[in-house]
Parts: sequence; C-alpha cells; structure tokens
Amino acid sequence: MRRCAVTAAGVWRFFRRRPQWLWASLDALVWFLAVIVATYLWYDFDPLPEALRRAAMAALIAAVVNTAIGFGLGPYRVGHQAGSVEEIIDLTKAALATTLVLFTAAFLVRPPLAPRSVPFFAAAIALMGCLTARITLRTIRTRRRQRVPGQRKVIVFGAGEGGRLLLRAMNRDREATFQPVALLDDDPRKSRLSIEGVRVHGSREDLATVAERYGADTLAIAVPSAHADLIKTLHSLAEAASLDVLLLPPARDMIGGISTSELRKIDLADLLGRRPIELDLGAIERTIQGRRILVTGAGGSIGSEMCRQIAQFRPARLVMLDRDESALHAVQLSLSGHGLLDTDDIVLADIRDAKGIRSIFESVRPDVAFHAAALKHLPLLERYPLEAWQTNVLGTLNVLDAATEAGVGVFVNISTDKAADPACVLGYSKRVAERITARFSHNVAATYVSVRFGNVLGSRGSVVQSFTAQIERGGPVTVTDKDVERYFMLIPEACQLTLQAAAIGVDGEVMVLDMGTPVKILDVAHTLIDLSKRPGVEVIFTGLRPGEKLSEALFAAHEAPRPTAHPLVSSVDVPTIDIHRVRAAQVTTHGTALAWMREAALDEVPAGAGAPLVENAAR
Repeated sequence: MRRCAVTAAGVWRFFRRRPQWLWASLDALVWFLAVIVATYLWYDFDPLPEALRRAAMAALIAAVVNTAIGFGLGPYRVGHQAGSVEEIIDLTKAALATTLVLFTAAFLVRPPLAPRSVPFFAAAIALMGCLTARITLRTIRTRRRQRVPGQRKVIVFGAGEGGRLLLRAMNRDREATFQPVALLDDDPRKSRLSIEGVRVHGSREDLATVAERYGADTLAIAVPSAHADLIKTLHSLAEAASLDVLLLPPARDMIGGISTSELRKIDLADLLGRRPIELDLGAIERTIQGRRILVTGAGGSIGSEMCRQIAQFRPARLVMLDRDESALHAVQLSLSGHGLLDTDDIVLADIRDAKGIRSIFESVRPDVAFHAAALKHLPLLERYPLEAWQTNVLGTLNVLDAATEAGVGVFVNISTDKAADPACVLGYSKRVAERITARFSHNVAATYVSVRFGNVLGSRGSVVQSFTAQIERGGPVTVTDKDVERYFMLIPEACQLTLQAAAIGVDGEVMVLDMGTPVKILDVAHTLIDLSKRPGVEVIFTGLRPGEKLSEALFAAHEAPRPTAHPLVSSVDVPTIDIHRVRAAQVTTHGTALAWMREAALDEVPAGAGAPLVENAAR
C-alpha cells in the first residue's frame, strides 16, 4: 500500500510540473470515450461485439493521433491559460486534424474500423468534453481565488474589453492582491452580463449600494479611454462611498497587455483630462533624425523633456547646454543611465555670456536649436526686472546671434502665454524675445519661430509643486484669488507639440499650442487636497500679486490666429523689433529694465518693419 501511495504521489508531482501532459492524458481519455459513445449512438445503443471491438481500436488510434497532433500543432506545445481563446483555437485545430485521420482510416481499412460518420460525431463530443473540462477548471480556480483572505475587494467599473482583461489579470495574479466582487457599467445592455464569474450589478449610480453589499474597499476604473469628466464623477462617488480609486492607464500605454501592477492611483493630470496627441512623426523625424541638435536650458523641466524626446528620433548629435551643473547631471542620468558629465555633448555655459555662446555654436554647428533657457518665476522677476532683461532678452539675443553665425537651419524659441497682452515683467521680457526672434527670421535663409504655451504640470516651481509642499506640511494652501484660472498641459505634451511646431513652423511666426480650457487654480488646490487624503487642510486667499492676471490668454487682443498643418497648433504673426534698438538700450537698473521692456513689448510696429540686421563685423 505504501509503495502504491508513493507511486501515485510521484505521478501527481510529474503532472504538476508538466501540466501539458496532464491535459494530453485527459484529452486522450475524452477522445477514447467520445469514439465509443459515437459508435453506440450510431448503432442505436446496440452495437455488435465485433463492431465494438473495432470501435475500441479506432478510439485508441484517435487518442494517440490527437495526442501527437496536440504536441505538434497545439494545444500542448505552449502553456495556455485554461479556457482561453488561444487554447480553444488550438483544440479545434487538433480535433479537425484527428477527425481527418479517422475519416481517412474509415475509407482505407477493410473492414472499416467504424462507420464513416462516427469520426464527425466523435469530434463534436470530444471537443465539447475537452472544453467543458477546461472551463470547469477555470471556474473552480476563479471561485477559489475569490475566497483568499486579506485581498482588496474591488468593484470594477467598465464591462468592456478593458474590464474583461482586468478581471482576467486579477484572477491570474499569483499574489492574489485583488478580489473582484462586482462589475458596474453605464450601458444598460450589459446589465445581465457576467465576466470571469463576476456579474454586472448596475451603473455608476449604484456604486455606494454595491460597495456596501459586498464590503468593497476599492473602485478600479477599467475604461482606458475614460475622459476627465467620467473620472471626476467616479472619483466623487467613490469618495462618498469611502472607496480608494485605481485607474487603468490609457490603451496606448498597454501594448504588452494588462496586469494588476499597472493599476495606479488617480493624479491631477487624469482629472484635468489632457487629450492624447497624434503627431506627424514623419515631419518631426525629417527635422531631427541624423541632424545636430542643441538645446539651451537643457536641465530645466521643459528642456530636459525636450532632450529625452529628441533622443528618440535618433539625431546625429544632441548637445545639452545649461548653467546648472546639477540639472545637467540629472538629464544625462535620465538619458544615458550615468551622470559622468564626461562628454562634449554636456555643456556648462550661461546664455548671458555672448562670446562663450558664440564659441559653443561655432564648435557644434547645430542644424536645429531649441532655446528653452529663461528665467520664469513671476514674483522674483517683478522684484528684479534687470535679471529678466539680461537673461530673457539679451540672453535670447546672444543665442540668436550665435545661431545665425553658425548657420542654424531651424531655431525654436520657447515662449509663454504671458507674452500675449503682457502685464508683468516675465510677459514683457518674453514678448520682446518673440519679437527679436521674428526679426531674425527676416534676415536669414532658415526657419526661426517661437512656441507659446502656458503652465506645465510638474515643472519646477509650478503651482502644483507649491501646493503639494504646502499640503505635506499640513497647510494652509495659499491661492491668490478664488477666480484665478490658468491653462495647463503636461510636460511631455508641451514638448511633443514643440517638436511638431519646429517641423511645421513658418518664418517669424509664433506657434501657439492648444491648451484646452483654462482651469481654476482653486479647483486644482481642492483636487490635490482630496487626492492627498489629509484632513483639515485649509485654503486661504492672499490676493493677486503684482503683474498677475485673473486669466491668461494664448493670443493678444490684436492677434488673428491661423490654423496650421496640425490641429493642436495655431500660428500668429508677431511684429518685429529693431535689433539696433535692443543693442543700444541703456539698461543698467531694475527701473530702466522694467521701463524699457514694457515699452518694447507694448509699443509694437507692423510685422516686417525695422532696420536690417548688420553683419558680424559691424556688430
């Protein structure tokens, strides 16, 4: 008895290590029985002994043939998930091949092993038996996994393909982190649907009731194309029901399929609802691939992301210039995996140094230059206008001079929405930079454009970072005015559209990126507080700061936007400025800097006016 028990245990261990052999054995038994049953049916349950003997021989052949075909063509070649579509297809192929062999044998063997119609009856019975065994096993596994203690009980919103794949991933999860207890979907046609043993129990309005009934603690939004309004609504309903909210990433980010590890918490970008961008990759590739690219301000939020995206288009060389050594170290680390700072493509320089910048451009001879270096913090620049003049105006002029002398073919100046009808030092300085760029475009056989966009989420010193730091300290969160609103976009989105603008820009134009609809800063504050789940964080209002508007505009009142080759990029003409006027400016103090930039930004002349640029020798 002991020897038999040991032998049985050994067989079980063999099948546990090699489940395909277990399925092959079970399927062989199913085929054997299917041929016998089909024979009984053909003889109306009264076969002659000789017919039954021949049927047993045919059944044995069918079992052997199906096993051989199964290992040769599937389903035993690979480890299918039980009951998956791929396994069903492979089982069907094997059944058809086995049927063909039996049918051929019925013609060739004399006397025939079985009536000629028996192989077809047997194939139907065998296929049904094989599928039933797998579906039964899958159901047992699913229900057993749902009874594992310590799991998070999850309500899945979305009974479409995303929900189906997520439920399957939850049931496959070896760690059994999640226990799906119910489905919700707003489509009334899915009200009676059951997926992976989990039923649809209503729509979003039923969330609280269903959560209470099943003791759920989590809502998983399994709608990869979910828009911001839907996410906001579900987030509010989940908060009212004391549920955590998890979200599947967009379908474009799930090329390798869905796993439970891809579920993530909702962030501010989800609630702002930025749209996925479709780029003309061919045009961008023609601008970047195989060319020498230089990026100023490469260590900043925009500049570093620009470098990461440019690198994907395989430039011949990518030179990253910044005056912040730590920022250069960080961007090199993100691109190459090391921060050795030992290559000629990492350049430590200040755009205020005209001679140094000219030397760098002369050495690199870039084909394309992206000028992202700037001072951008509005309150500080209001106090120190001379700094804005030296960096945003003269620094831009230095870079443009160097680019012109080095023969740059495409020059992109990164601007801001504050340059439209400017009312602050930052806006004045960036508007002058736009005008200088436009002026250079009229005197070089190249494409010189500016790109204008608003606030970017996650950039250094952004309102989101400030609010997050205040919330982590327990508050209060400071908002200047309850009606202040701003345009927001994601850093990758801004950089993608900047690359697109570089590819389609026309000389002298300002390319304006579609920022969607403006968002109230107070709503951003409340959203971040809600996401933090910190109780008692207050919002206080401090009043508008000098130079701050309630609302920003992407276009000045007198500007007439035109469509471009890309639906998310518009263009406007910007009046040029006489470069002699800039070079001759007597700016030595904060007061004179503010007065000069305000006058130059607001006292505009028609596009194309101004004296021609002088040659290098005359400068």
